[in-house]
Amino acid sequence: MKKLLTEFKEFALKGRVVDMAIGVIIGGAFTAIVTSLTDSFINPLINSIGGAEVAGAIRLPWVDYTGLDSEAAMALSLNYGAFVTAVINFLIVAVILFIMLKAVTAATKAAEEAAKKLSKKKEEEEAEAPTTKICPFCKSEINIEATKCPHCTSDQPAEEAKA
Repeated sequence: MKKLLTEFKEFALKGRVVDMAIGVIIGGAFTAIVTSLTDSFINPLINSIGGAEVAGAIRLPWVDYTGLDSEAAMALSLNYGAFVTAVINFLIVAVILFIMLKAVTAATKAAEEAAKKLSKKKEEEEAEAPTTKICPFCKSEINIEATKCPHCTSDQPAEEAKA
């Protein structure tokens, strides 16, 4: 179970997976902006040419509505509030994702640095540990794990436990 969690963590924190997830979220937020732009500005302008009515639209103060019937006047109004809300929502999502990405990047770097320090410390400890010893009988250098000297064939005394 621990190995599975470790593998999942490695998979989830890889740069490609995080970047792909952020791209999907930003794409969804940007889709809301495009939809709002279309519904708030482009469709009302197209409907004003065709004379279709846009329910609940806001009248533009710079447009002269005199001489137009109520349907044509409503078709010329633009819903800029929905578009501004979509842009603000997109910016909020982008800022939150940026902060989350910075946090994930910092955590990943900290974990990598800790792993490097641990690996380096382990290598130093292994390098400092002796690999040979001197035979007490013939004074030849032999492997530290040897139980018999290859030179004089004497049995090596057992090492006392180091405290």
